[in-house]
Amino acid sequence: MNSQHSRRQFIRQFAATTAVASTSLALSACGGAGIAPVYATFEHGVASGDPLSDRVIIWTRVTPSSNYDGRDFELTWQLASDEQFSKVIKSGSIVTNASRDFTAKIDVTGLSANTNYFYRFNFDSRLSPVGRTKTLPIGSVQQVKLAVVSCSNYPAGYFHVYAEIAKLNDLDAVLHLGDYIYEYPRDGYASQDAASLNRQVEPKTEIVTLTDYRTRYAIYRSDTDLQAVHAKHPFITVWDDHEFANDTWNGGAENHDPAKEGPFSARRAAALQAYHEWMPIRLPDASKNDRIYRSFDFGNLASLHMLDTRLIGRDKQLSYATYMGAGGAFDTAKFSADMGNPNRQLMGQEQSTWLQAQMSKSTATWQILGQQILMARMNIPAPLVLGQISFSDYTTLLGKAQLAPATLTSSETAILTQPAIPYNLDAWDGYVVARETVFATAKALDKNLISLAGDTHNSWASDLLDLNANAIGVEFGVSSVSSPGFEEYFAKEDPAKVAAGLEQIIAPLVYAETKSRGYMLVSATPSEARCEWRYVSTVKSKTYTAVSGKTLKVLPGKANRKLLPT
Repeated sequence: MNSQHSRRQFIRQFAATTAVASTSLALSACGGAGIAPVYATFEHGVASGDPLSDRVIIWTRVTPSSNYDGRDFELTWQLASDEQFSKVIKSGSIVTNASRDFTAKIDVTGLSANTNYFYRFNFDSRLSPVGRTKTLPIGSVQQVKLAVVSCSNYPAGYFHVYAEIAKLNDLDAVLHLGDYIYEYPRDGYASQDAASLNRQVEPKTEIVTLTDYRTRYAIYRSDTDLQAVHAKHPFITVWDDHEFANDTWNGGAENHDPAKEGPFSARRAAALQAYHEWMPIRLPDASKNDRIYRSFDFGNLASLHMLDTRLIGRDKQLSYATYMGAGGAFDTAKFSADMGNPNRQLMGQEQSTWLQAQMSKSTATWQILGQQILMARMNIPAPLVLGQISFSDYTTLLGKAQLAPATLTSSETAILTQPAIPYNLDAWDGYVVARETVFATAKALDKNLISLAGDTHNSWASDLLDLNANAIGVEFGVSSVSSPGFEEYFAKEDPAKVAAGLEQIIAPLVYAETKSRGYMLVSATPSEARCEWRYVSTVKSKTYTAVSGKTLKVLPGKANRKLLPT
């Protein structure tokens, strides 16, 4: 089915509710006879986020006219129980200006639990689009339903995934697990089709300064599909690396050169400021804008703990290149010692202690981790990780070993006897001790743990096992909104065979899908939690179809913490 018609219908519907005459706009904004008025428009839509049972953040941004003279803009806002705003529940005003990039963010309090609300903004009789939001439930809750997304790369393709989520009417929230924007220049990563798709980024250069980051957010938020999903559902977000720079850690990033781009601390500060200006997020501590780990309780059913595995506590990633010796020999002993270093941090001690306390005090049936990177073990034979053999050749070699082992050459045997190692040291696989600490907490507290992960641009479902093979919980990994996945890196391979092969060689892995862009629909009830993967047929054309993927579930209880078919 072509989804363009439905998306346009939705956009027209919420835009129509805000249509007003603008003939009076120049009157109050006029600076005097012969002076052109300064006015502002709502070109980036509205958004809401971080819902609690009694409050929610609402957001907008005004775009000043070209003759902006430096003045403040005073906006009024309303929150109502109906889309026609005949029953306004809360209202107020807020001043914005260039110092906050003309964004406005209000934490609306005193609301009723588990209730839909509508909100809008006004400047000089010009109304913003209408947004819809929802507060969290309290008490005995029978169902929670979340859409989960990650890795939305504007130049890589259209945001059809957002359009599909905007059609849903029964969500409690949308979780964005990071890489909401990308920092690369116009000719950078995944931009080869940007010109033909009319999705070239601004600025043209890699973003480094505060102005750069603000401009990049503005380009992303000009997308009508992204505006539609923000207007339809509250978002709960965390950042990953590309809101800063590729492979960020607490002291720098792979994609940051201090000699050319200045100190990373300055870039980090700029990225942080722009993120909080543009995202509908509530800071747990207003004095620490880099502390975004926080919890959301859905009554007695689920506690959602949003983590930061990227910025504040992460030690620098290990690199396989460090352990390659003369002749390509790999220093396994040194690698194992560094991996097992008990002092290596991913979340940092403060956040780890906080998570332990949150899980300890929660009595909810499900403990859900909303975080950036894969937590499950993803060990792949070393020859594949190190690029010594193609995926198809390796699977052919496996078949030969099973059917005719006597025919294996010494070099083939050497390849097959190499150990399986983590394919991605930027994930929890590169921080083994930190992962075991989380697992030990969940096991000791007897919690039903679900990890939600993004980052990889592919879909995954795995059982979470500690190093002693104890069942700890499960993980649902989401594909990307538009960033390319393994189908690009294994361009000559059949994606179905790649996925099937990965399921065969990675013991905890139950499901892999490595070619499609999409989202997850995660729902929980007292008796089960399930994940349905949903995809779009393409992000390279405005015409596309929605595609249903696999559905898996997990049951609560110590004996049931493993993935099951539905």
